[in-house]
Amino acid sequence: MTETTGTHAQGPFIAAIDQGTTSSRCIVFDRDGRIVSVDQKEHEQIFPKPGWVEHDAMEIWTNVQEVVAGAVEKAGITAADVKAIGITNQRETTLLWDKNTGQPVYNAIVWQDTRTDALCKELGRNVGQDRFRRETGLPLASYFSGPKVRWLLDNVEGLRERAEAGDILFGTMDSWVIWNLTGGTDGGVHVTDVTNASRTMLMNLRSLDWDERILESMEIPAAVLPEIRSSAEVYGSAKGGALAGVPVASALGDQQAALFGQTCFSEGEAKSTYGTGTFMLMNTGDEPVNSYNGLLTTVGYRIGDQKPVYALEGSIAVTGSLVQWMRDQMGLIKSAAEIETLASSVEDNGGAYFVPAFSGLFAPYWRSDARGVIAGLTRYVTKAHIARAVLEATAWQTREITDAMTKDSGVELTALKVDGGMTSNNLLMQTLSDFLDAPVVRPMVAETTCLGAAYAAGLAVGFWPDTDALRANWRRAAEWTPRMDADTRDREYKSWLKAVERTMGWIEDEE
Repeated sequence: MTETTGTHAQGPFIAAIDQGTTSSRCIVFDRDGRIVSVDQKEHEQIFPKPGWVEHDAMEIWTNVQEVVAGAVEKAGITAADVKAIGITNQRETTLLWDKNTGQPVYNAIVWQDTRTDALCKELGRNVGQDRFRRETGLPLASYFSGPKVRWLLDNVEGLRERAEAGDILFGTMDSWVIWNLTGGTDGGVHVTDVTNASRTMLMNLRSLDWDERILESMEIPAAVLPEIRSSAEVYGSAKGGALAGVPVASALGDQQAALFGQTCFSEGEAKSTYGTGTFMLMNTGDEPVNSYNGLLTTVGYRIGDQKPVYALEGSIAVTGSLVQWMRDQMGLIKSAAEIETLASSVEDNGGAYFVPAFSGLFAPYWRSDARGVIAGLTRYVTKAHIARAVLEATAWQTREITDAMTKDSGVELTALKVDGGMTSNNLLMQTLSDFLDAPVVRPMVAETTCLGAAYAAGLAVGFWPDTDALRANWRRAAEWTPRMDADTRDREYKSWLKAVERTMGWIEDEE
């Protein structure tokens, strides 16, 4: 990450706070969308029981204040140079706190936490996973916030009474940060944005309001809920701290922020973030598209009082972690970067396919009975072919999600914008373009999540005039175009799908 010192930076600036799963950071951007300074701090991961994951929300708020001060100091600027603050956050992580004391009533329950599994089954009743899908775009799963809120109300002594009396506030991490930034117990603003609200399982996708029927079904009192606002508008001003007086002007869940930071403002534009796993979002325009192919329907963003823009989201469990597995468990490579060299030493996969269903298959299958396979092995196959099959696995899984998106939305993928750690692998990027038969584009600023929050905040205060200005601001670092002929692509895709079939039904009886 390039950092310049404050002496070169020409103001004014936008600051973006990214409250993530493992750390919080603040990045200061200039008018060209370039990074001026960064400060980052990790927080503790708390595991009280198997499958339980928590964070200490007070520790997170302290860290947020520190990284904001740190980024401002490193940039050599003052609050007067900063025109707005944008917020992006780990999605679905759930917190309840006392509005009179500002103290959380319990640790934040993290999106990965599975303690609400049984509750979700119970809530599904005779309908099952899709009970609230038409209204919310989401399947009933422990991933989302609603069931987590219900769990807290059921399990923290005396909490339900306090909640019904109006003393308790609920929020995802965007709400917690904004409430504290804007004064906390002294007039803090209790809001969330449409993107974060769309991941609670409590918001109606069409009305963009809390759904009373679902609140009733989940037994959640409306008094605890924040007001749902757009993703780009001034919610209030920071009170105290390094940015006192600066407007707090955007909030977006992290994957939606990346969609915004990649300037995917037109229908059919999509971004894919390649990390441990992969999240892909496609802009589907101003109508929510129901998924019949294993994707989530979500709000992409909403600017001020404009129409909301919706998205389809697909998640892949294992992408970057497969490369780590090759390095750490198999010892076939010494560093993650080495996989590209090894895979490039052969022309093709030698007939081998690797489906990394280590913890079942995510989108579009959602099969927890699947396990990983390497198929098509012959004596001809070397470790270089396996390395190539590993990279191809990420590309084929992306292809399956784009196919599902096209089926659901009727919109063809025009281009894929990519970000995340794996995008430094050029062979993978070329393979992606070949398999998708579409251009793959990597931007100059890899920190697209923070950039998206900054863009939205800048729009809200007129720092940038409109989305066209943001498009002009966004710069490509590299682009790959397809080189593979259609016959080869179709034949290899068929073989990949055959290999995927071989993974299913491996676990006979889950219990």
